[in-house]
Formats: sequence, structure tokens, C-alpha cells
Amino acid sequence: MNARTRAIAKKEIKQLLRDKRMMFVLLFFPVFLLAIFGYAVNFDVKHIQLAYYDMDKSDISREFINSLSSSEYFDIVKIIEQNNEIKTTLDEKDAQCVLVIPKDFSKDLYGKNEEAKVQFLIDGVDGNTAAIIKNYVTSATQTFNADFQKEILAGNGVKPYTPVSLQPVFMFNPELQSAKFLIPGLIAMILIITSVVSVSLSLVREKERGTIEQINVSSLNTFELLIGKAMPYIIIALIDAVFILIAGYFLFDVTVSGSYLLLFISTLIFIIASTSLGILISVMAESQQVAFTVATFASLLPSLILSGFIFPIEGMPVVIQILTNITPAKFYIVCLRAVMLRGVGLEAFWQQLVYLTMFIIFFLSLATLLRRKKSN
Repeated sequence: MNARTRAIAKKEIKQLLRDKRMMFVLLFFPVFLLAIFGYAVNFDVKHIQLAYYDMDKSDISREFINSLSSSEYFDIVKIIEQNNEIKTTLDEKDAQCVLVIPKDFSKDLYGKNEEAKVQFLIDGVDGNTAAIIKNYVTSATQTFNADFQKEILAGNGVKPYTPVSLQPVFMFNPELQSAKFLIPGLIAMILIITSVVSVSLSLVREKERGTIEQINVSSLNTFELLIGKAMPYIIIALIDAVFILIAGYFLFDVTVSGSYLLLFISTLIFIIASTSLGILISVMAESQQVAFTVATFASLLPSLILSGFIFPIEGMPVVIQILTNITPAKFYIVCLRAVMLRGVGLEAFWQQLVYLTMFIIFFLSLATLLRRKKSN
């Protein structure tokens, strides 16, 4: 970095320090976003509202109900006494799931060659939640079946055994906490929004104040101006990244399993790519309002929908999968999950860093060409 670039960066830092509200937003708003999104965007379904209609009213039916309510996944909210209350309960959303135990449940269960049946009526308006509830009730029923079979076999003097014992092991996220999966995506989304929006406003601010003409007649070339403008925001974004990691640890117990050096390198390259996009927008926009709108649209929507942050890219149509390559956040999220969750080395994600570098070259080159064209 030469003296002219340092001078522009120093000037931008002084302007930022004078704007206390802007500094507060840049430094603390990302942590606020992490907390809000981290708690709001959560795929863990617990405390499901369960109602039951027990027509059998036997010890074994009560035991089956207790096996559901004893876990943190189900909360009994209503006891249904008549058949016509079932539809009303689901219509009025008094419960998410209704368990119906038939009258001859215990008789069929203890009878020979009989299959006892129960019914779960699930509110299917939210398809994702309904599928999770179905998996929960299926698992709970299978557990009850296994315990009951062991009890019957033991009573008949037969030692129960399992021919094939399934022991699944969940790697990298043993508790299957959705927060640990989502936090890396949140970090990418927050960093690209703050980087793109803040940088895009910097050069446009010079245009609106009329000071851009003084810069144009100076000895600065276009590349030096753009780099000098971006440097302070790159530093602030790195500070934001540290704050977000600290907040993620204390709020969601998210730790870094891999190398902090690789995390720093990946984050630095991503932030430079994001600020390069902000520079391109600032060159094209003529007002802060336009710059803010375009920057928000270009950073928020792609990083939220197309980056793999929430929706798996592999499940998207091929055309949309190709379209996901327009956002740097897609490649950075791969790096983050590789380092933070899996703890792997550079060999697992070096291609993503190459793609991010290509974004930097493309955005800066295009911004430089447009800037020179407008200056001539």
C-alpha cells in the first residue's frame, strides 16, 4: 500500500470516527443480528403440543401416554373426552398433534396374534414441522414396542436379543443442534451485508458532497482510490467477525474445531470479496439511497436464499444450483463449516478460496473500468 492509498484510508477512518452512530451500527449491529437470527431461525422442534383421546383408559394406555409426555419433545395440553372434539382441537390449533387410542387397545396388545393400533393426527399445515413430529411419534412408538416386547419375553422366560444392533454416530454435531449448523451461515450473511452496504455508501457519499471532484483532479489513480476506500471497512469487518465468534460461543456454544489461522485467511478473503462488490455498487450508484437499496438486494437475498445457509443447494433444481454461484457467501459458508464444525485442513476447501479470489478480481476489475469510463 503506497502513501496515496494510506492517505485515502486515513481520511475514511477519520470520517467514520466522526460518525458515532455509523460506528455503533457497524460494530454492534452484527452481534445483535446474530442473536436475533440465531434464536429465531431454529429447526429444533421441541415441546410439541399434544392432545390425546384415550378410549381404552387402561394402565398400558396410560403408560404409553406417559412415555410420550416424559420427554422434552411432547407437552400434553388437552385431554379429549369425545370424538367430535378431535377436529375442533386441530381446527382451533389447540394442539399440533392428537393421539387416539382405541377402546380395545390393551386387549389387542395382550391378545395372541393381534396388532394393537393407535392413531396420530398431525397438523400438516407446516410440512417441515409435521414431518419432524411424525418422526418423533414413530420413534417413540418403536421404543415403546421394544420395551413391551422385552417385558413379554422376559415374562415367558425368553432372553430377548437384537439380531442387528444399529448404533448411529453423528459426527461433528452429536447433539444435532440446528444452531451449530446455522451459525456459520449467519456469520457469512451478516458479514456480507455489513461489508457491502457500508462500502457502497462511502464513494457515493463523496459524490453527494461534491468532494469527488477534488479526488478526481488529484494524482490518485482509480485502483488506489478504491483500495483506500475499502481498507477501513475491511478492518471493521474483521473486528465484527471476532465479535460474532465471541457472541456465538457465549450465546450458542459454537466453537472453532479447526485452525484459527485458516479461519482468519478464509474470512479475510471473503471480506475483501464482499467489499469489492460494495465498491462496484458505489461506482455505479449516484445516490446513497440507490446504493443502499442495490447493496441490500445484492447481499441479503442471495446470501439468505442461494448460499446454502438455510436451504441445501443439492436439493435445488439444476438451474438454481448454477445461479447460486453469484454470491460469495456460498463459498465462504463451505469454508466456515469445514473449519468450525469439521475441523479439517485447507485441502478440504481450497477450491472455495480460489472462487472467492476470482470474485475479488472480477468485482475490482469491473469497478476500475467503470470508474475510469465515468472519469473520462
